[in-house]
Amino acid sequence: MFTRPCLLLAIGVFTALLPVAASNVGKRYPSEKSSYVDPVTGRMVTVLTSDPSGSAKPYQTHTTWTADGEWIIFRSSRGNQGPQAFLVHETTGEIIQVTDGPASGTGSLNLARKTMSLYVMRGGPVRGPDGPAAAPRQLVEIDLKAVIADARAGSPRPPAAYERVVATLPADLRDSGGFALDADETRAYWGVAWGSPPSRASRPADPAGQGPAVGQRRQIDDANTNPAEAREAARQRFAEGGRGPGGIRSIDLKTGAVTTVIDVDLRMGHVQTNPWVPGEIIYCHETTGDAPQRIWTVKSDGSGNRPVYGETPDEWVTHETVSGPDEVMFNLMGHLPYLREHPTGVAVVNLRTRAMTLLGQIEEDMGQGRLGGFWHCNGSPDGKWAVADTFKGNVFLIRRDTGERVLLTTDHKMRPDHTHPIFSPDGRRVLIQSGRLSDGQHLDLMTVEVPVNP
Repeated sequence: MFTRPCLLLAIGVFTALLPVAASNVGKRYPSEKSSYVDPVTGRMVTVLTSDPSGSAKPYQTHTTWTADGEWIIFRSSRGNQGPQAFLVHETTGEIIQVTDGPASGTGSLNLARKTMSLYVMRGGPVRGPDGPAAAPRQLVEIDLKAVIADARAGSPRPPAAYERVVATLPADLRDSGGFALDADETRAYWGVAWGSPPSRASRPADPAGQGPAVGQRRQIDDANTNPAEAREAARQRFAEGGRGPGGIRSIDLKTGAVTTVIDVDLRMGHVQTNPWVPGEIIYCHETTGDAPQRIWTVKSDGSGNRPVYGETPDEWVTHETVSGPDEVMFNLMGHLPYLREHPTGVAVVNLRTRAMTLLGQIEEDMGQGRLGGFWHCNGSPDGKWAVADTFKGNVFLIRRDTGERVLLTTDHKMRPDHTHPIFSPDGRRVLIQSGRLSDGQHLDLMTVEVPVNP
């Protein structure tokens, strides 16, 4: 018969012998960095990732570089683990895995701008009939500085050593529109929906973890660029896709307290913040296409809810992003014949005066009666440049003082997803996700230098 000390020792030895679930957090991957010369522009394009599993950057509304300016966050399914978060070092090309497990929420990765921290959602429903039971939905903070240091030292610790659970989220709310960090990084703003989800197009599985699945992305693009679809039919389709309710919740990053910012009678989408102004939130009416009134703003206390740009029924407004302390950049789409009856292109609206400036458009013949033009946009931190991609997968710079357009790089396929260009924090490079090298089979991360004297 064991004495108590011997029994405890035996239990400890037995426990130590039990299998422990291996984690890939802190795992290092070899550099995939290479380069090529764009055959049209002659500019050098730096390729940061090339793994066939694909690499997708955050949306252009969100911070993409770490606070030290050295690493770029992305999501990928390297190692057949399902979508996880990774870092790639822009100079060395080394890659480090940051999350692991089937419930990692990589659809909205939020890097802090002041500290080496990453905020992710974890838990909730898990795709696939053989997945584990749903875990509580949580907001988690990850210490990237520690992950990087341990990975480089070859001694990564269990994931819990790097994580802090900020909040366990209400079970009756589901994600809708992602989440974003406040400029002062004291709160996160979470786009939500509740109740029975409306009937919408089915969502095919997303094995690559690259946002919308390839089939769904192509289905949406094909429908939204069909010149034969009647305007009223399109409006009815978008009205169905944009039904609410939706809302925004504020999560205190210190205490985990969850409070209501606003509830609205529409499908919440693209929640982002003004990185220069605390408490200023931008969101959109998400319809998977056109909306009667796309861009909205609200204060963190729920006051001041209003449209940012009052659009007309024949304007298709989309892909808004905060491009300065007092402005939002967006696209007035011009890819359908009736849209070209009015001015279209990259535009900027002042959040204080509501004045709108049109930066320009490009003519683009897609064949078979289809038009192209600018699609997604972003502004440089110094306010000198806009960057925009086109339906053909070309990326242009636009000088904001003169309207001059500079073709930066070409033929990035816009599949399995769009390039979503964004400037580096110093404004010297543009980062995209590209299907060029794989002919649209998977995405690779690429950067191109902004010319000093274009």
